[in-house]
Amino acid sequence: MTAAEFVPVIGLEVHCRLKTASKLFSACPSRPGAAANSATDPYTWALPGTLPTVNAEAVALAVRLAAALGCEVAEESGWDRKHYFYPDLPKGYQISQHTRPLARGGAIEVPDPEAGPWATRTVALQRLHLEEDAAKVHAGALLDYNRAGAPLVEIVTAPVIRSAAEAARVSRALRLLLLRLGVSDATMEDGSLRCDVNVSLQRRGCSAPGCAARSRTSTRSTSSSGP
Repeated sequence: MTAAEFVPVIGLEVHCRLKTASKLFSACPSRPGAAANSATDPYTWALPGTLPTVNAEAVALAVRLAAALGCEVAEESGWDRKHYFYPDLPKGYQISQHTRPLARGGAIEVPDPEAGPWATRTVALQRLHLEEDAAKVHAGALLDYNRAGAPLVEIVTAPVIRSAAEAARVSRALRLLLLRLGVSDATMEDGSLRCDVNVSLQRRGCSAPGCAARSRTSTRSTSSSGP
């Protein structure tokens, strides 16, 4: 068995922070770049008695993005608690849309230079959903809760990307669309656009269900799409 026998199979989970005045479930201003812990409120700190109220502006921006990507927007979507014990969310869970996402399907066109100078390729999407961001953890385990609760959209591609170069083209195409629609600043440097990269291997020339390798690697929160 040699490396030449396999080709990569890549899927992306792209997270972008929506350009709203307030956070996803409270009226607290969404200002992740402000002085540390200056843009928080009782809900951000998960104080007893605080309850979430969804931000209609965030939903509208997410629907705008879903429509531009050709997704099927659900008539009804729902929220789930994603439990994990880590200090970046005081509640001990993240509110996301695991079982009933806002939208499914859709696709994005990206350049395909291997096929020709003007060729494009359609990369299928699986889903688009809303969720809240976590706090920012600085070196030395210092925490800034300004971005905790900020509205995120997660765009999940199908595992059909064929190379690292194509993955970079997909992320750049999504970033350009986000900027043109005005739904996000999509700035990788400040974390408003981040990408999780899932990579597995498949036997070259084989597309049947048993061809993919059992193991998969996942690289979290990459903030660069290369040159």
